Amino acid sequence: MTRFDDRFVRSLPADESAENTIRQVRGAAYSKVAPTKVPNPQVLAWVPEVAAMLGLPASPTNEWAQVLGGNATLEGMVPYAACYGGHQFGNWAGQLGDGRAITLGELVAPDEARWELQLKGPGQTPYSRRADGRAVLRSSLRELVCSEAMFHLGVPTTRALALVGTGEDVVRDLLYDGNARPEPGAITTRVAKSFLRFGTYELPASRNDVALLKRLVDFTITTHFPSLGAPSPETYLRFFEEVTRRTAVLMMEWQRVGFVHGVMNTDNMSILGLTIDYGPYGWLEGFDPSWTPNTTDLPGRRYAFGNQPSVAQWNLLCLANALFPLIGDEKALEAVLDQYSELAAAEQLSMMRRKLGLLAAEEHDREDRELMRDCFRTLVSTETDYTLFFRRLATVSTDASDAQLVAPLAEAFYAPAEVSGDVLEGLAAWLRRLLARAARDGRAPEARAAAMNATNPLYVPRNYLAQTVISATAQGELSMVREWLEVLKRPYDEQPGKGVWAAKRPEWARHQPGSSMLSCSS
Repeated sequence: MTRFDDRFVRSLPADESAENTIRQVRGAAYSKVAPTKVPNPQVLAWVPEVAAMLGLPASPTNEWAQVLGGNATLEGMVPYAACYGGHQFGNWAGQLGDGRAITLGELVAPDEARWELQLKGPGQTPYSRRADGRAVLRSSLRELVCSEAMFHLGVPTTRALALVGTGEDVVRDLLYDGNARPEPGAITTRVAKSFLRFGTYELPASRNDVALLKRLVDFTITTHFPSLGAPSPETYLRFFEEVTRRTAVLMMEWQRVGFVHGVMNTDNMSILGLTIDYGPYGWLEGFDPSWTPNTTDLPGRRYAFGNQPSVAQWNLLCLANALFPLIGDEKALEAVLDQYSELAAAEQLSMMRRKLGLLAAEEHDREDRELMRDCFRTLVSTETDYTLFFRRLATVSTDASDAQLVAPLAEAFYAPAEVSGDVLEGLAAWLRRLLARAARDGRAPEARAAAMNATNPLYVPRNYLAQTVISATAQGELSMVREWLEVLKRPYDEQPGKGVWAAKRPEWARHQPGSSMLSCSS
């Protein structure tokens, strides 16, 4: 039997007003608010593995279609929208909150694990900021697919249970260019241990509401970090250290698979070190450290692929400032922030060794860092597909001429016929250095290749594939999204007959909206 027991609601103060009107909410962690009903909820995608984890049916029932469409609640559910703030594109934005999300409750699974069920796109909340609180099929499908893909890639992430079509259109301006049009509405059911974020603590700190700040941090530690000890200034500092460590690990996992979040505002940074809020994200196709998938980010490219680790540190600084009233030790917080750089550098070296098929050895640190640096230089010397380059790298053999050495990587070039001789010579020279270094590990080539293929995925949710699946789903063709979800469950395995899901971006998709870049419009 499904059971709900929401510790967040039980432990923290609620908004005193029950009105669902857009306003400033003070002294509260959340506002109770019900989803807005929709005319015809239809389950378009259901993730059986997540359903099993939650103790739900293997296939969606009409009852769950109604619940996840926002038309009904179950016993024990206390729907609410969380109150938080955040820095957006480097500027303090004040109160933000769940403007397009409503948590149904904390579900207690059969194994007693607890999971927060949250609807994205169920209607207006007090935090909607002049918006309607709805979401469209386009963004909803992208969130469901990517969160599940990230889980199977081994990247810390929220998960998704279902995609529900609402039976009504939502008007959106895809590129913010004045061409608004109706699109099919949809709701994604997101699942996580918690959706607490950096901005949860920033908002009360900005208002000098230290009492609420302390209640929030104490709740977070006792609920999600009990091993750190009872709340105290020393525990608060250990808490910040652990969040810093998890964030450094997350950034390098993003770098490993070529993921670009697109909106790394502090309100989109998980306190648990998860990937949350899949908006205008993207996957590196041609390797470019300055690439951002978000049209809103274009002027400064603040959230570009190569900037993500340093932006995370800046976001941690914002969190440190928010926690300072409870810790009161500026130098201790600064020391943790300084440790982040060391953590990220160590995680990057470890991650790149795995991608290059090298075993860790302190005596090779300098050489391995040089190989890593020169690898990136090689990738930018011609337009090279990030995913396919590292996947095909496992097939390169020492027993080959320069031309044969480079040949397995030709599939990763977007214009192989145009790659200059100098580039090919430089790549061959780098490959020989890499293979010589790998030989000193004493590992059999087959074992090294298997380890590389377990690190470097073949299947990732490429932008143009997402747009193709979105178009099919909007026309009522649901088999494509189901097939894609199945393929993405085994991203590291060669899957015969599924090559279309691994192909690099075709030229027609280079500048197509949705296939190349996106806005925050959803």
